This record gives sequence, structure tokens and C-alpha cells, in this order.
Amino acid sequence: MPVNRIFCIGKNYAAHVRELAHLGPPDDGDCVVFIKPASCVIEEGEPIVLPRGHGVVHHEAELVVSLTGGGRDIAEDEALDCVAGITLGLDLTLRELQTRLRAQGRPWELAKAFDGAAPLGDFKPFLDHDLQDIDFTCHVNGVLRQHGHTRKMLYSVARQIHLLSQTWSLEPDDVIFTGTPEGVGVLHPGDRITLSSPALGTFSWQCE
Repeated sequence: MPVNRIFCIGKNYAAHVRELAHLGPPDDGDCVVFIKPASCVIEEGEPIVLPRGHGVVHHEAELVVSLTGGGRDIAEDEALDCVAGITLGLDLTLRELQTRLRAQGRPWELAKAFDGAAPLGDFKPFLDHDLQDIDFTCHVNGVLRQHGHTRKMLYSVARQIHLLSQTWSLEPDDVIFTGTPEGVGVLHPGDRITLSSPALGTFSWQCE
């Protein structure tokens, strides 16, 4: 499936914010947003080539939604009408670099938006799924690392779409990485990472 823009939601699970205390507490205002280019996408079966020389790479497993478009100023109670498909994906993060950038008051893109930083499963058509009732897991070499449930989001998917549409006119094939639960961890060359959900299927990648 083609990907236009990749919007990413940060600090959307309280337990993840707590495990990375340097990120600060959840915001009282709108959610944290950053963008990745389409060159970040790695389809299932393609290798994840881990960057070298920038410190550790962390996995962050997330529910991902694709949009039909929707334009500007989408009402929250109409936002899910804009969802075309759903899948799981990884927001790969150069964690030490992110920490330095944040300490300097600089944007996160160098740590979040490098080529290959968004492994993405195949999208399943969005029908009548309850997007706030999706269970998903992340295993590395068969060991459970993350177990998330979308009911624990601080900002629901509908809320995220509404908020994004206040700044951007949402277009077909825009996708949203909706945030990660706790349990993020380091990836090494040779690791096999697997995302799975009863509702969405199973997707795997090999790290190089």
C-alpha cells in the first residue's frame, strides 16, 4: 500500500513515559507529534538495517492506521470515517541521540526519521474494528518485549486524527503511528522482531 506522510504520536501511553523518565510527564495539552518521510518504510520480509555509530536502536511497537484523507478540521466524532486500514508497525529510535537532541532543545527527526525507521505490516481494511480495543505484542527472538492494548492510550485514534487535522489537511495514504506502550528495548544485528495481534495478524523482520 502506498504511503504519503507518516505522522507519529509520542508520549501516548503513560507507562512508556514513566519508563523513559527523561521524556518528562504526559502533556496537559495536545499530544506530541513528529513526522517521518516515506523512505522510512520497510515492508515485511525486508531486512531492518540498523544504523551504526549513533548508539543503540530501540524498537517501539505501535498500532498504525492509514487514512482515506479527510482534509482540515475533522470533528472527533467523525474522525474514524477517515480510516482506511489498520496494521502494526515499528517506530525505530536512536535512543541516545534522541536524549541528546531533547537536552539541547532540538527536534527528534535525526533520531526518529532515518531511512528504514518505520517497518510496517500489511494493512487490513478497517471495517467495524474498535480501535480502542486492540491487543498487540512485540517479541524479539521469541521473547516478549512489549504487550500493549489500545484502551490505555492517552489520546484515542479519533482524537489523534482530530488534532492532526487542525494543522494539516489530511490526505489519502497518510498514516499515523499511534504511540507505543512500555517495554521498548535494544535491537542488535541478527535479532528477529515479530509483531502480532489477534485482530491484525503477525509480521516479522530480521535485523542486520
